Amino acid sequence: MPRSPGFYLILTVGLFAACGTDTPAVPASDTASAASVDAEVEWFVDRAEATGLDYIHFNGMTGGFYTPEMMGPGVGLFDYDNDGDLDVYIPQGELLGEGEPLITPPEGQPLTDRLFRNELEVHPDGTRTLRFIDVTNASGLRSRGYGIGVATGDYDNDGWVDLYVTRFGPNQLFRNLGDGTFLDVSATSGTDDASWGAPATFLDYDRDGFLDLFVGNYLAYTLETHTQCYAPSGVADYCAPESGLPQSNVLYRNQGNGTFVDVTVAAGLARDFGPALGNASADFNNDGWIDLFVANDQMENQLWINQQDGTFQNMALLSGVALGAGGNAKADMGVDAGDFDNDGDEDLFITELTGQGSTLYVNDGRGLFEDLSAPRGIRAASLPYTGFGAAWIDIDNDGWQDIIAVNGTVTTDIERLGPENPFPLDQRNQVFQNRRDGSFEDVTDQAGAVFNLSEVSRGAAFGDLDNDGDTDLIVTNTAGPARLLINTIGQQNDWLGLKLIGRQT
Repeated sequence: MPRSPGFYLILTVGLFAACGTDTPAVPASDTASAASVDAEVEWFVDRAEATGLDYIHFNGMTGGFYTPEMMGPGVGLFDYDNDGDLDVYIPQGELLGEGEPLITPPEGQPLTDRLFRNELEVHPDGTRTLRFIDVTNASGLRSRGYGIGVATGDYDNDGWVDLYVTRFGPNQLFRNLGDGTFLDVSATSGTDDASWGAPATFLDYDRDGFLDLFVGNYLAYTLETHTQCYAPSGVADYCAPESGLPQSNVLYRNQGNGTFVDVTVAAGLARDFGPALGNASADFNNDGWIDLFVANDQMENQLWINQQDGTFQNMALLSGVALGAGGNAKADMGVDAGDFDNDGDEDLFITELTGQGSTLYVNDGRGLFEDLSAPRGIRAASLPYTGFGAAWIDIDNDGWQDIIAVNGTVTTDIERLGPENPFPLDQRNQVFQNRRDGSFEDVTDQAGAVFNLSEVSRGAAFGDLDNDGDTDLIVTNTAGPARLLINTIGQQNDWLGLKLIGRQT
């Protein structure tokens, strides 16, 4: 077997103590305050246009208020060519229904998913030139259907990262052939689920050394069975998820020969499901086995705890993450797992509907969670927004994870609706800085001009795109451009870059 690919891991310098409590463990090396970043410096600068990341999403709306047109796209970052930098994959939409689109398709861009190769140059003096090239056609990627989400992982252990795309329609698995091209193996691998897929993740739940695949499904919905919904004012608007029936999620076990088998029922995941919009895989109870959290839209969430025998048990209700603090199901959208308080366990941040506020679940180390959104500074600041993409990232390299929430509502602003603005769902995105005492501060106004924009944001992916030691971000917008948010402050603190190369076996 060839060596697994080399890739760079960026570590902030600092020693953390995991003591199994909810008290944040402060790195001994921290000497600056959390507010020490120069307030005059833009934390993020949008470099999409300047670097050639010329992607604009087409949502295909024709006036029917079809639900998929407000849902995508996601985005994936992965080093598909093993050259040490992160490349970008973004799904595309297509025309929904009959008639002319209300939003003109992007001029000069193909209506297909796009793969952008990162051609980063690091010069002798340490300066960098970041540039992206559209290699979609040359890569052999042939997308079909309305793209929603992206997952990446080396499912066949050949040292090259593969690509899975969820869709409103059959999903697609592309095998990386290692020569810059991909092969569509959706049907032969057994992963071409025709349901409306949304979140997906690769994970080795049975610890056999092969990546398995979880796919979250949304609603049993077709354009043919679409029914018109209305706002309280009587004006046509998008339907709430309660108007449809949720579909079961799917867990595929990797058989180690390039194919997968559906083990959803055998693993116990068919018992509980809802309209899935987000998922996070992590070892939530610190037993050494990967678990799975599924965020559902207006239905109970699931926390699937790995039973170490190929099965899972839904512990969401007992663990405190099934419902909101008021005891009701919330419109959970995006979710990310991360250890924001540096106590050695995985906490959860979840974005939600306007008026509900985003949720911060704090893990006690045993897989039991407490909703501390209000006292930790999250709830009030997020109440006006509907969040989708969520990301824990250490923006300033101080050793503490901050939060990015990308927003865009799901109900039409009737006062702004018109021929010149057929899709008034836009909102600002948000940045929450970790105060290193267990609380957060909304610092969106300090984060840069790109956070003054009001767009219909849906997807977020993070990584060090220019290999300068800090975490950058790509945000994708429905019926709008992708934004490449280059971090300008993280590299001011200490960092260490490692290139990891697997042993040949």
